Amino acid sequence: MQSSREEGAADSDGVMEGVGASSAVPPERAVHSSGMYKLEVELKRGHSLAVRDRGGTSDPYVKFKMAGKEVFRSKIIHKNLNPVWDERTTLVLDSLSEPLYVKVFDYDFGRQDDFMGSAYLHLDSLEQQRTIPVTLVLKDPQYPDEDLGTLELAVTLTPKDSPLEERRDSTTMLLRRSWKRSTKQQSLRLSELHRKSQLWRGIVSIALIEGRSLIPMDPNGLSDPYVKFRLGPQKYRSKTVPKTLSPQWREQFDLHLYEETGGVLEITVWDKDTGRRDDFIGRCQLDLSALAREQTHHLELPLEESRGVVVLLVTLTASPAVSIADLSVTPLDDPQERREILKRYGVMKSFSRLRDVGIVQVKVMRAEGLMAADVNGKSDPFCVLELTNDRLQTHTIYKNLNPEWNKAFTFNVKDIHSVLEVTVYDEDRDRSADFLGKVAIPILTIRNGEQKGYMLKNKELTSPTKGVIYLEIDVIYNKVKAALRTVVPAEQKYIEEEPKVSKQLLQQNFNRVKRCIMVLISYGTYINSCFEWESTQRSIVSFVLFVVVVWNFELYMLPLALLLLLVWNYFFCSSRDAADTSMEAMFEWEDEEEDKDDKDSEPKGFMDKLYAIQDVFISVQSALDEVASYAERIKNTFTWTVPFLSWLAITALCLATLLLYLLPLRYLVLAWGVNKFTKKLRNPYMIDNNELLDFLSRVPSDVQVMQYRELKVDVGQSPNKRRRTNQS
Repeated sequence: MQSSREEGAADSDGVMEGVGASSAVPPERAVHSSGMYKLEVELKRGHSLAVRDRGGTSDPYVKFKMAGKEVFRSKIIHKNLNPVWDERTTLVLDSLSEPLYVKVFDYDFGRQDDFMGSAYLHLDSLEQQRTIPVTLVLKDPQYPDEDLGTLELAVTLTPKDSPLEERRDSTTMLLRRSWKRSTKQQSLRLSELHRKSQLWRGIVSIALIEGRSLIPMDPNGLSDPYVKFRLGPQKYRSKTVPKTLSPQWREQFDLHLYEETGGVLEITVWDKDTGRRDDFIGRCQLDLSALAREQTHHLELPLEESRGVVVLLVTLTASPAVSIADLSVTPLDDPQERREILKRYGVMKSFSRLRDVGIVQVKVMRAEGLMAADVNGKSDPFCVLELTNDRLQTHTIYKNLNPEWNKAFTFNVKDIHSVLEVTVYDEDRDRSADFLGKVAIPILTIRNGEQKGYMLKNKELTSPTKGVIYLEIDVIYNKVKAALRTVVPAEQKYIEEEPKVSKQLLQQNFNRVKRCIMVLISYGTYINSCFEWESTQRSIVSFVLFVVVVWNFELYMLPLALLLLLVWNYFFCSSRDAADTSMEAMFEWEDEEEDKDDKDSEPKGFMDKLYAIQDVFISVQSALDEVASYAERIKNTFTWTVPFLSWLAITALCLATLLLYLLPLRYLVLAWGVNKFTKKLRNPYMIDNNELLDFLSRVPSDVQVMQYRELKVDVGQSPNKRRRTNQS
């Protein structure tokens, strides 16, 4: 996947060597720079490129720019400092005064790409009407003496009115257009390139089970091991298991297959060290092309550079529904294809391919009134769509605050409780993409076929920012599969921000826990008032109710009481609008820039001293968040925040009430114990889970409810009027 909008580097003047850089004026050199020209560039290979990854390699790709606009992007060559691209592109020019700007980057999935050097190809010095070999020496202006390697190109510059050009076929003659038209064609070609590079051809499902006989790295004779996985541009890091040489990870995750052959899965094992660089334990590789599809493989991979074994379960499956299309050819708008999809997720298919819950189609129509991120008062916006770990993006619309993408994206739904995140960025020439706005849409809140305008929010999804994005979303899913997937561990995002110490966040989490405790105290005070006979009528009713319930109590009445509470709230629970308003006032959201400034202003020595206790603060901060979140999720289950989950809870409580009413308790306890004792014997590599906690993890906390809340679009000004105002 080429997500490399995120890049940071400054321009640099590279050195051009070879025929095209000759100081003598060639016989066919352009004596004037006006007129139309065709530039054919063949990107051949790179030599001795810069190391940017920890393993001593890089994942290079090349970008060509003309007049500040991207006109070509190569494929990514993974783990290679001498890559061979052999790619060609053709550009139509109306002037030779602008040089071709060539930049090389190291691709990093989920974070900013690393700059590897750049160079200029000056077109007015090129000999025309013949192919010229060119060697570009890559440089970095911040470190001009650093050797960053070279690129080999083959360049052909041809005037559009030359006899050689007149012999071209009629298709090539269509390129006789203005610079604006040629730029549009190049933009469309880049759009198609982005589309093809993002679509994956299959899924590799990996269960990391355990490690055996790892070497000790700490003075106590043990290690704190974790595992890193890499498949092409994708990376995954496991949890850390402290103080062991035989860790039990028991984690499951999926990666995308972009190559037909499968590619090579790289696995490295590390020892976690606080306050210093982690220790390398060992590595191994797995060639996925050697594995049969549609079956699970039990693999015990020995580490190459040390002793120890990593145990995996690997399954390769065909690609689910994923596509990028124009609005005229969307899958769900075709009646025949829609019928096939409805049949695929019908009731009769409820117990086949349980991980394939449904399909969601997102039409990204346009955006209006975006923030101006460039000095010219415009932006170069593109849109990124993320559904857990699935990520697709639109092409870039240059110099526009009201872009129209008109693209349809199709995702496979593995968890109906996933949240679709749509983020708008501004593509910058020489630095990281600028954030313009974001919106988060829970899949269960989608109304099919409704085109809506969503107000963009800030990065924390707590307040509005400038701009509206118009989406039309359709989701089709199987309710039985969705319910069954609710009680299995939720898929975790591979790339998440590292937790940091924040006094605002710590105070916020403390207030949330305090609020939950105060609710329990208020209930206790109410019960105690019945014992104190503060209200005679209430105490008499409570006493009679207590005697009746205790005298007639049966165990099945516990789930029945919870069931009645859910039903009561369904009919009599007041609107949540007022509660949402009070919650918003309660939360104190942190200011990242303020925290960053405070941190930068502190002496480095002082920060080094605090590093040792930083993990303690983060642990306390995270523990408070977890306690508050689970309390809020229990409350939100009973207040019908997510109706699907509340109905699922009613179904489970009805079943529990029925079982406890019909079967003696000892039979149920016996069945539970036999299952727990024999689970490891029946399946030694099963990843254990807690169904109740998995269910609660799908219920949003109060913080998430605030983040997912939809802001109202200002209808005081019509979209057409806003568009005219912004374009003027």
